[in-house]
This record gives sequence, structure tokens and C-alpha cells, in this order.
Amino acid sequence: MRSPELMSRGDSGLLVIDVQTRLMDKMADRTRVIANIARLIDGARVLGLPVQATEQYPKGIGPTVPELAARLPERPEKLSFSCCSLSDVAERFRTRGVHRVLLAGIETHVCVQQTALDLLADGFHVYVAADAVTSRKELDRDVALRRMEHAGVVLTTTEAALFEWTEHAGTPEFKQISRLVTSDDAELLRAPAAVPARP
Repeated sequence: MRSPELMSRGDSGLLVIDVQTRLMDKMADRTRVIANIARLIDGARVLGLPVQATEQYPKGIGPTVPELAARLPERPEKLSFSCCSLSDVAERFRTRGVHRVLLAGIETHVCVQQTALDLLADGFHVYVAADAVTSRKELDRDVALRRMEHAGVVLTTTEAALFEWTEHAGTPEFKQISRLVTSDDAELLRAPAAVPARP
């Protein structure tokens, strides 16, 4: 019997929050975070999980970074920091039977944190891939991760989430996920996504 704490491909979705040019260009860990988000998007596609993404005031902060833009064709705009201000976000997950949402994106202490807390309040189980979120200041990121965990958010990593979704070795999907996990960051970001995004 599988633990109720574990995500599965049948009940989970991915939400990518505001990975936009003018903010990401200020992040010291830019390449690592973008590569891990790409791994999560590509892995979710391989396994059939729904993926959603947002942009925070793109007129001011710029569009989604080019390494991810092709992987995320739908990116509704918002002005509120929390993605839950977009009513479609929760509704689209519920329509697909999703009650566990993994978050990735920026900034950890603003849009990611506010979204996480609002999703919790709305009845979702919320997970954050700690190596796929960042802030301009390390202290802001670290305090936000602690606060979210204290509130009930489950912290995980990109690799842990991908294998949790996969669940079994020895399948074609497992081989694809294994390749994603072991791929070089720069090489991964140069390669186009093989599977179109699913809302």
C-alpha cells in the first residue's frame, strides 16, 4: 500500500510560477533553477501530469525565459502575487482530479509562498521543489521555505518528485525520467521539449 504522503501521476499537477527574464537575470543560480524546472515540465509531460504556468506583470518583468517559454505555451498574466488570484488555476487542476500541486518558480518568498499558502487554504496538498525555486537573496528563500514547511507544505527536490511520480523502474517512462535526471543542465536547456504541454 502506497503512503498517502506520496504524489502520484494520477493525483498531481505542476505549477510553474513567474520564471521571467528580468527577475531570473538577477539570480545567481539561474541556470540550475531553470534546468530543474525544465526537468519537471518535461517529466510531467512524459507521465501525463497537467502543467500550468503564470506570468507576473510581464509588461514590467518581461516574458517567461526563452529556455522555458516553448515548454509553457499558456502563461496567463496576473497582478496579484498569488496564482490563486487566477480562478482557473485551481479549477483546471480540480477538473483533472488533481489534489496535490508541486510548485516551482520565483520568487520563493513572494509569489511561490503566497500561492502555496493560498492553495493550502483551498484544500490542496502542496509540495515545493526546493531546488527549482529561488529568490534574489538567499535569506529570503530560506526563511520562505521554513515558513511554508511550518504551514504544512511538503519540501522535496526535482529528482525526488520525478521518481515519486514515476513510481516504478523498468518502464519506458522510467528510462525517459532517468535521462532527464542525469542530463547536463546546459544540454537539457538547448534541447527542445519532445512532448507538447498539457494544461
